Amino acid sequence: MNDKKQYSKVPSSRLSRLAKLGSLATRVASGMVAEGVKQLAIGHRPHISELILTPNNVKRVADQLADLRGAAMKVGQLLSMDSGDLLPPQLTELLSRLQANAKPMPISQLNHSLEQQWGNNWQQQFSQFSFYPIAAASIGQVHQATTQDGRLLALKIQYPGINKSIDSDVNNVATLLNISGLVPKQIDVSELLNEAKKQLHAEADYLLEAQYVKQYRQLLASDARYVLPEIVDDLTTQHILAMTFVGGIEVEALVQQPQAVRDRVIELAFNLLFREVFEFRLVQTDPNFANYRYDLDTQQLVLLDFGATRVYPVAITEGYCQLMTGAVVDDQPQMLAALKQIGFFSQPIEPQAQQALLALCLEACEPLKYQGVYDFGRSDMVHRIRDAGQQLSMKQGYWHTPPADAIFLHRKLGGLYLLAAKLKARVDVHKIFLPYMTE
Repeated sequence: MNDKKQYSKVPSSRLSRLAKLGSLATRVASGMVAEGVKQLAIGHRPHISELILTPNNVKRVADQLADLRGAAMKVGQLLSMDSGDLLPPQLTELLSRLQANAKPMPISQLNHSLEQQWGNNWQQQFSQFSFYPIAAASIGQVHQATTQDGRLLALKIQYPGINKSIDSDVNNVATLLNISGLVPKQIDVSELLNEAKKQLHAEADYLLEAQYVKQYRQLLASDARYVLPEIVDDLTTQHILAMTFVGGIEVEALVQQPQAVRDRVIELAFNLLFREVFEFRLVQTDPNFANYRYDLDTQQLVLLDFGATRVYPVAITEGYCQLMTGAVVDDQPQMLAALKQIGFFSQPIEPQAQQALLALCLEACEPLKYQGVYDFGRSDMVHRIRDAGQQLSMKQGYWHTPPADAIFLHRKLGGLYLLAAKLKARVDVHKIFLPYMTE
């Protein structure tokens, strides 16, 4: 596992990260010129987006953002989940590739980070430390270790310099998107990018995440269907999150399990989401499947990552309760009022655009409306929502960037729908939502 090709040093200075993006822009431009010459030679005058989004350029951008890790990779993930309906399919495909694991940092860079956080003699605290990570993502990588007193731990170790590079990374990626013309000019994503910065700064604060883990452990203490790691305070710092190691198998690997197991996992996920929104008003908004595992022996859903946790105002959660209730009872005036309360109509919007947005919400609430067991495996709902969103966003004057709270919640719900479809789950979502319906 020590093959150097498996590792990739994280560029930690602002200049080195900018240089990486600059070289990327140059290579993308070179690819565009080559493709343009080829197209003109056969008598075809291509559009600029056709030149940018060649398979080679898609791979170049995806590989480079994954190499940078940090905000550059995370913004790609955010845009792919939140604004996929705004972007050309090829770019959405490019960005969605960034959901995959990043390459880990070299052991020398890892050791330097650990010395900075724990001191030069950090290894004395452990009887065993695995230098190759069990997971590597956009902001940090996870290692398994055993302390001298026998505690088996999962250690989330942040990439060096990531927290300082967030704002410049987001700005650099935004520049890349604007120059390329990949985002339609009428769409203002500045608010989304500002929210991405705020969210990323929060995710890079591991002391804050530790507090969220403790809060969730309290909120779910009486519910034995869920299991969370414990925070190990004596080893946790702003850039290292130390937790007890929790077992279970990846939820994606459950596709071969019996129907009852797959149904239970999605049922537990919906139960938790509704509790988060309507009871806790605290939502872990990252839909990444890797945040969940399932213990087949205890039948518990394992919750792992709380970096993207977001506090929701009462007005927003009540607005969503009214919106979903309105969809269930088919009360469109109530749905419009709820959308306004959530913040969707803060800018002028045409009546037909309001109706199109209503139709989109009704599509998204289909599992809640359906009385009985909803079969996600047989449903094409996810495709219908994507198509409706794309039609809405591509019509001049129809689209305004949704409120940030809505973006992050839709991202979570969309991820849950995708997981339910992947597992071909059959769940009575209507029954789970029923206790939360407004009068």
